[in-house]
Formats: sequence, C-alpha cells, structure tokens
Amino acid sequence: MSLTLAKYENFLVKNVSTISTLESSLRSITWFLPGRFKDADLVSEALSALLNIISLYHDTLLARIVKSDPQWRPILPTPLHTKYTRAWSDKDALYKWLARALELVRFTQLLVEMVMRRKLPTRARWRGIVLMETVKAILRFILLRITHRPLLSPPIPERDIDPASLPPSSIHSSPTLAPTTPSSSPPPTPDHLKNNRVALQPSTLMLTPPPPGRADTSVEDYLLPKALTTASVRPSLQLVKPLVSIQDWAAEVIYVLRPLIYGNLSVAMLTTGKHKDRALMTAFALELLSRNLRRVPSPSSTVERDEYARRDRDLVWYLVRGSVWDSYTRPKIESIAENVATKPIIGAFIMIIRDWIPLIDEYYYYTAL
Repeated sequence: MSLTLAKYENFLVKNVSTISTLESSLRSITWFLPGRFKDADLVSEALSALLNIISLYHDTLLARIVKSDPQWRPILPTPLHTKYTRAWSDKDALYKWLARALELVRFTQLLVEMVMRRKLPTRARWRGIVLMETVKAILRFILLRITHRPLLSPPIPERDIDPASLPPSSIHSSPTLAPTTPSSSPPPTPDHLKNNRVALQPSTLMLTPPPPGRADTSVEDYLLPKALTTASVRPSLQLVKPLVSIQDWAAEVIYVLRPLIYGNLSVAMLTTGKHKDRALMTAFALELLSRNLRRVPSPSSTVERDEYARRDRDLVWYLVRGSVWDSYTRPKIESIAENVATKPIIGAFIMIIRDWIPLIDEYYYYTAL
C-alpha cells in the first residue's frame, strides 16, 4: 500500500499542474449537472465531495513537499489565515487531525443527506442531520478548547502555492517560488553591451515630469497590498488573540451551537406539527446574540476581522431558509426568471437557477447554517 501511495505521490508531483487544472474543470461541471438526468444531483454532489477530499490530500502533500525541500521558498508573504492555521497544525497534532475530520464531515454532509432522503423517512433523515451537527459541534468545541481562540473557517491551511512551480525537475525560476540561496556568480553581460564604451544617456521619458493633475500611482497601488504589515511579522499563533472574558466565550459557544439547536427544533417541529418558524427564528436570534456579544477586534487583528466579516456575510443565507424562502425569496426569483427567460444568454443562466430551486426546497445542507 505504501508503495502504491509513493508512486501516486510521484505521479502527482510530475503532473501537478495538469491535475490542478482537471480538478478545477470537474468542479465547474458539478454546477451544471443538477436537473440534467435522474439522480443528477446525487452524482453532482458525489463528484464534488470526491474532488474536495482529493484536493485536501493534494494540498497536504504539496505543503509537505515545499516544507521539506529547502530549494523552494515563497517570494510573496504567506496569507495570514494559512500562516495561523498551519502554525496550529504544526504545533498540535490533535488540532491537525480534528480540523481535517471537521472538513471531511463538511465535504460529505450534503451527500449523506441525499442518501438518507432516498432511504429514510423525513423524521429519520432529520435525526441523521442532528447527529452530524452533534459531531461537528464536538469537533469545534475540542478545537476551541485547544486554541482558546475564535474558530476560523476553514480551520485548515488553504492552498497558497502555484502548483506549476513545484516539480523538482524544473530548473527555471518560478513566479511564486524561488531558490532559498541566490546564485554565487553574477549574471552574464548581454552580447550587445560587451563592447560598449560610451555611457548611455538617460531617456527623456525618465526626465519628463508627469502631466499636472495626473498622479502616477500605479507602482504604489501594486506594491502596497504586498507590503509587510504588523500582522505579517507577528508570531503566527498571536495573529488571533485568546478569548479572555466570559462574554467572549459565550459568543463563540453560541455560534457553535446554532446549527445543533436548529436541527433539534426542526425535529421537534416534525413531531408536533406546530411552530413552523420557531427553528429559523431561534437560529437567527442566536446569530444576532453571538454577533452582539463577540468582541471588537483591533485594526491590526486582520485574521479575526476577516472571520467576523465572513460570518456577517453568511447572514444573507437566511433569505433562502424556511418560511423566508417559501414566502418571499423563491417567489421573487421565479418572477424574475419568468421575465428574463426569453433572453438568449440570461435565459440559459435562469435555466440553471431553476434546476437548483428544488434542491434548496428539499435539502437542508444546500443552505446550512
């Protein structure tokens, strides 16, 4: 088995650029499969889950190659999210494996729900969803206990390297990776300058000032996003400050428990048949409560600010859940679709949206919390 894995890893390294392009192309195809044939949604999600799992393995392998080979070193600074999560993965093996397990559950949860919907009654399917949310909550609480810091999504490092630059056989310098030791010999003089005895005159374009009223800031605009900041030189584990007060902990605990509470209330609604909107309204109230209780990160806490911004953007998903989706969002989308269905290009896009609407009606994890 180890020999087979070694051969596969060697094949991956030699063809990493092609494999990365193939992954991206197959992932794009999954968006167009639903509605094309029977069980197309199941095939699409199975392919998507498989691609995500394979990509996770490939990312782990590529990161190990870059780390173990001193020939390669990234020129641009590592993204802060990757820097932080990689530091925790290197420091604590339990964090690394729990974070990967959490991502595997997230990759396969919709596929599992699709299988349960075909094999089990509605109430049993929701109990399966509650079980998956319980597993995810336990994993998140253990990660929270290890780090004592707000959880990031995803909790594992994301791919931040150029796959095309990784094969060791390449002898050319890469746009994103460079040798750690510069060449000892100076660069050769071009042939057309070897016999030059007269100093070159400065170009008039370099001496002419820019026209008034036009600031030439193209270089500054390009370099400023790549400049080192205080967060870039801060130790990796200090990019997110620990939770200190009870209010900080309460905000994070409430955020972790939201999906589990929503699932339990949904099961109770199926049992009693009453209070149809209780689960959605409770989850939304918990979302707002967590948002109000959480601390305000300092301007230099880029990683934490980005995570909270992502959580705020996720509030939009409440428009495609429960009674809000049934009574407001779906009728609006269907009305717009009817009006623009005859347009040549927009019509094709609307057909894809119409194929996805039944999936939002039937599956929880298409718009999960």
